[in-house]
Formats: sequence, C-alpha cells, structure tokens
Amino acid sequence: MLIDFFYTLRAAKLPVSVKELLALLEALQAGIVGPNSEDAWSLDDFYHLARLTLVKDEKHFDKFDRAFAAYFKGVELLADFSQAIPADWLRKVLERELTPEQKAAIAKMDWDELMETLKKRLEEQKERHEGGSKWIGTGGTSPFGHGGTNPQGIRIGGAGKNKSAVKVWEQRAYRDYDDTQELGTRNIKVALRRLRKFARQGHELELDLPDTIRSTAANAGYLDIKMIPERHNNVKVLLLMDVGGTMDEHVQRVEELFSAVKTEFKHLEFYYFHNCVYDFVWKNNRRRFAEKFPTWDIIRKYNKDYKLIFVGDATMSPYEILQAGGSVEYTNEEPGAEWLQRLTHAFPHFAWINPEPQGVWQYRQSIAIIQQLMSNRMYPLSLQGLEQAIRLLSK
Repeated sequence: MLIDFFYTLRAAKLPVSVKELLALLEALQAGIVGPNSEDAWSLDDFYHLARLTLVKDEKHFDKFDRAFAAYFKGVELLADFSQAIPADWLRKVLERELTPEQKAAIAKMDWDELMETLKKRLEEQKERHEGGSKWIGTGGTSPFGHGGTNPQGIRIGGAGKNKSAVKVWEQRAYRDYDDTQELGTRNIKVALRRLRKFARQGHELELDLPDTIRSTAANAGYLDIKMIPERHNNVKVLLLMDVGGTMDEHVQRVEELFSAVKTEFKHLEFYYFHNCVYDFVWKNNRRRFAEKFPTWDIIRKYNKDYKLIFVGDATMSPYEILQAGGSVEYTNEEPGAEWLQRLTHAFPHFAWINPEPQGVWQYRQSIAIIQQLMSNRMYPLSLQGLEQAIRLLSK
C-alpha cells in the first residue's frame, strides 16, 4: 500500500531502498504504530516511524518532510523539491475587509488551473506583493498566500482565516538540515561527529557489562563487577580563525561553528589571526599585541596528530599573502604564504573552511591563491562543505 509513497520519496531525491521500505512494512505489521482511541490511525505516529526507518541521515529530513507532506497532506509537487518562498513575501501588514458583493465577484479556478497557475507564479514572481489578486502574497484576493480572502486558494504561510483553503503549503520543521543550507549550531555538531575517534581514558567509571558477566560466571555465580574508563573523543583539533575586517559579516556563523567545535572535541586548541597567518597569532582579540603567541611555537608545541582547520574568508589584497611587509597591520618580515606552507607541512591533516559564498570565490584573486596554497582543500561553510572537509580530515 506504500508503493506510491516510496516512489514519492525517490522523486524527492531521497536515497531510500526497497530494504528500508520492507522494514517500514514489518514495523507496521508488528503494530509499532496503530489506531488511536478513536479507532483511527495517527498520521503523526506514522510520520515518526517512517522517518526513523527510511531516513538514515539528518541532512535529508527536509526532503522527507516535503515528500511526506506531498503524499499525505495534500501539498502538490509543483515544480521541484528545492522551491523556497522568501519569508518577506508572506509578511502580513494590512488587513482588508471585503463586502459580500466583492467576495462573490472573486473568480474561482478549477483544480488543474489552480495548481498550474501556482507553478507559473513560482517561476515568474521576483518580489513581495500585498493586497493584490494575482501574486503570492498577503491581505488580498489572490488564491496564493495568506491573510486575505479567496473562496478556494492555496494557503502559504500564516494561520488560516476563512478556512477555505483547498491546499496548505506545509511549514517544515527541519529545513535547515538540507545539505545546501548554511549551518546552525545543531547541524554543525551533526557534521563534526563524523570526525570522532574514541579511546578509553581516565578513571574506571563505567560498568563493563560483558566482562562482568564472564567474570561472574567463572566465579561460580558470585558477582564480580568489572569497571572500565569512560570513552572520550580522542581527536585533536588545532583551530585557526580569521577575525576582524571582512570577517565581521560572518561573525554569527563562525561563532556557531566555534561553539560546536568546543562542544564536540575535548582536545581543542584555538588561535586567531587577521586575513593571513604571519609570525604570531593570539588568543584574545582585545590583547592581541600584548599577549601574542609566536607561530613557530605553535608548530613546535603541537604534534602532527592534530587536525589543522583554518576558518576565514581568504579575502584580502594578494600582497598580504605573497609579499614581505604586506600585512595591513604591521611590517611582517616573511610573506604569509611562507607561514601557511610551514603550517600545512607541520600538520598534514588540514583544511580551510570559507564562510564566503562559493559563487564569489572565482572573483577573488586572494581566494584563488589561498586555495592553491591549501592544495585545493578549501570548503564552504555549509553542511555539505563541512562534511567534505571532515571526510578529508578523517583519512
């Protein structure tokens, strides 16, 4: 009975196999979810069961939500599963009250015409509209949007008013997990967890159940409790972050990344630089010149087991990378390129995370230079980009 649902998921580009579909059917046959007190099936319970059995990666939650809504809640597959309606289009400002005569005069569309027209609007509309009768917007008589009046429209965003919508464009709970989206702290953590290597460390704090059972059996049934140290993530990370200047517009996302890294890795060392790394870095931006750390000391202090991660937009004058004295803040004796090469030679597991949109990289000469110095190990600050970087660092 779920064959069409399966094909809907596949059409949404979800990597769902027949084996996973069979697992869902077995779960249903086993009664894991079933009728509620009113002898009707709970769609919410089925949603959670289906997502648990069919979706193996959180980055696909958004696609699953849209496909599920398309199949079970009446949201048509209009153009493709990547369509997004800007929030500003749905910002309600005015409230119009229409007379009964005006309401009666509003033209109705049949089903096919309504769906085809919405598809055209999504392709044609470029800006916000309010109080109109045609475009996706608010407060008018258009069949697309919310906050207005239409005898049979498609409600998009906002709460229902006249209860006359024939379709509802669902609000999705997990849209930030799409791997083309920018990151938030939670899904950064999801990506970083791929860079984990656990080891037993510290005092004996955890029960070793298998060894306890074996020892107790060998001891004629007398309880012999065995303890082992806790498991901790043993990966070591050296994080170098660009701060100030053009990085100011990326502060929020870099802070989210920094917060997630501090949570996920016990062995974390971090320092700041500006634009390019030179002969010193620092821990506190307010005391950057009074309390600076020589880069040579960083190279000598940490061994090659550390994963080196640069975070910066790589946006600067090329002279700041290639010329001695090219720094905008002081006269550096050696070019930044020399220091970058020393660092990457000292720490063979390295990557550069760039918060600048990848589409502008080709127009920045400095980014091209940094990419070359990084052996093309530069990745965008998106979930997909971060996962690619983590996959490289894990090797």
